[in-house]
Order: sequence, then structure tokens, then C-alpha cells
Amino acid sequence: MKLSSRGRYGLRLLIDLMEHPNESSLTAVSEREGISLRYLEQLAMILKRSGFIRAVRGAAGGYILAKPADEIILADVLSMLEGDILVADPAMSGERETKIQRCIRLMVLDKLNTKIVQVLENKTLASLAGNHETAMYYI
Repeated sequence: MKLSSRGRYGLRLLIDLMEHPNESSLTAVSEREGISLRYLEQLAMILKRSGFIRAVRGAAGGYILAKPADEIILADVLSMLEGDILVADPAMSGERETKIQRCIRLMVLDKLNTKIVQVLENKTLASLAGNHETAMYYI
């Protein structure tokens, strides 16, 4: 699985809204995150329809999270933005596999799928708060 810009930028939008609830216009997010305003508008519509954010009207308008950050599960967000979040589809009923295909699926692909789902289902938006500022990067 490789996250597209839709998934990555969608998560960045949600994190930014969580961390800057009083400066939540898409223009402000665009400037802070370096993401095109037009692209953020498209993402905001998807996230709004999905119930992750809601619009706030008025002079200080913009978007806010529709529910607490600790109730927003990353697996749900990425499934909505990306669709399928698995490395490989599970074997279909009645599908014939060679011994090698079955071995690869059982020993590698199914395990990768399980780990990806476990990580994403156990992480909330709140669990990401502030972690980007303290992360260490090594080359």
C-alpha cells in the first residue's frame, strides 16, 4: 500500500484543524501546510460528506472537527480517502492458487494486511497531536 497525496494531505488537514481550531480557514491551512487551496477544498468536501469535519460560518469561519479527535480512527479516514488500504486483496472464494501463490499470500501478504489494519485501527487523530514536532529524523 502506498498512500496517495489524497490520504497524506487529508490527514494533514485534519491534524492542522485539530491543532489550530481558532484559525481553521482553508486559506490558513494552505499557508501553514503548503498545500494548494483548491486541493484542500476538494479534500474538505470529501471529509465533510464523510462526517469528519463540519463547516463553520461567519467572520471566523472555516472548518472544525465534527467529533473529538480521540474518536477519529485513522483507518476510517484513510479508507474514506484512499478506498482499499490493504497491500493485496484476500483470496477470493473459489480462486485457484498455485502452491507458491498460496505461500506468498499466507506468509507475507496476509500478515502485512493484518499489521496495517492493526496499526491504523489503533491510532486516532489525537494520538498524532504534537508528535510531528518531536519526531527525530536520521539520514
